[in-house]
Amino acid sequence: MMKKILFLGASQSQLPPIHYAQQQGYYVITVDYLPDNPGHVLADESHIVSTTDKEAVLELARRLSIDAIVAYASDPSAPTAAYVAEALGLPGNPYQSVELLARKDKFRTFLADNGFNVPRSRSFYSMEEARNWLSMLTLPVFVKPVDSSGNKGITCLEDPTEFETAFRYALKYSREKKVVLEERIDQVGFQIDSDVFLVDGKLRFWLWADAHFDPLCSPPFPIANSFPTTLDPRIGEKAAAELERLLTILQFRSGAFNVEFLVDAQGEIWFLEVGPRNGGDFIPDTILQATGIDLIKATVDSALGLDCSWLERVEPKGFWSNYVVHSLESGKLESIWFSDALRERVVRKAITAQEGDQVQCAKGSDNTLGVLVIRFKSQQEMLTMLANMHDHIKIQVTRAHKVVVSE
Repeated sequence: MMKKILFLGASQSQLPPIHYAQQQGYYVITVDYLPDNPGHVLADESHIVSTTDKEAVLELARRLSIDAIVAYASDPSAPTAAYVAEALGLPGNPYQSVELLARKDKFRTFLADNGFNVPRSRSFYSMEEARNWLSMLTLPVFVKPVDSSGNKGITCLEDPTEFETAFRYALKYSREKKVVLEERIDQVGFQIDSDVFLVDGKLRFWLWADAHFDPLCSPPFPIANSFPTTLDPRIGEKAAAELERLLTILQFRSGAFNVEFLVDAQGEIWFLEVGPRNGGDFIPDTILQATGIDLIKATVDSALGLDCSWLERVEPKGFWSNYVVHSLESGKLESIWFSDALRERVVRKAITAQEGDQVQCAKGSDNTLGVLVIRFKSQQEMLTMLANMHDHIKIQVTRAHKVVVSE
């Protein structure tokens, strides 16, 4: 009998596992509150339901007698997937553990309680209580929603007079209507951001990447993850061991995790996020190109309870990155220009914005114009081009009858 898989989310970034499931002959069901998302068109069956409505998704899953549920590249959907899997006895991870990782306030408390490094951090419903605590912190301070992802709602606060604006901006993106204030960690080198995969409680695959940000955006906007990392391999091993300890405490069994951490001058690991889902922005696709390891296949197979012991650590062959195309200006999109040097290095391009669309200055993942997968000739070339990408991509927008080019 054909296996039924329920996919939470049908956006462009969530198409890869849907394509894989179709290739395997599975019956694909999509759930997403946006009726025009492209995954609905591909699906055998689609339902316009919010992926964060746990009870509605559970009722639908029961009625459809699904065999698996997948929340790909979506923090808000991950707790729903765990909730449904737990209720129906499907393969998955503990709901309470998934919910903890999806909430910045609960995650920071967990880190402190279990001997992991954690910055000074507290969360507030009340702006006035938060303002009082702000006076005890050293600026700059990050102000962000406790339950959002993709850089949405985040401010790096350097001027305390802008606190109210930052707090309200974070509230806008918080379903819980709760905001975290957190001191910035003094890091050395790049922030690390990549995907790992757990099988039977053991970290079978991990591959660290350097995370790149556009400093012309406020807050700095995440634009790329480059492989191989420049991180000291000994620190990379230490981070993997600490991550496995973290996941073991929370009794995770299997699946993909998107991990972000910093390293300080003493070589200490500071976990920022451990998202209980695959990374977005073509991170798994870039890993597949760089290593041949298919985390998209592993995600779907794991949700079905299939054997994923074939996963193994593989070092990248060549020099690879994804890249998030974005604008520094808001307005009507006129054109996107790519240099010849970049064109010859792009192996995959998915531009979702079209000429005439209204685009926004990049602040969060909802402001992206598309994603590239790029192969470079050397690590130095990769680092140099990623640091100067505005020389290779120019976004032209019309703003109030004035043409502006992002450079």
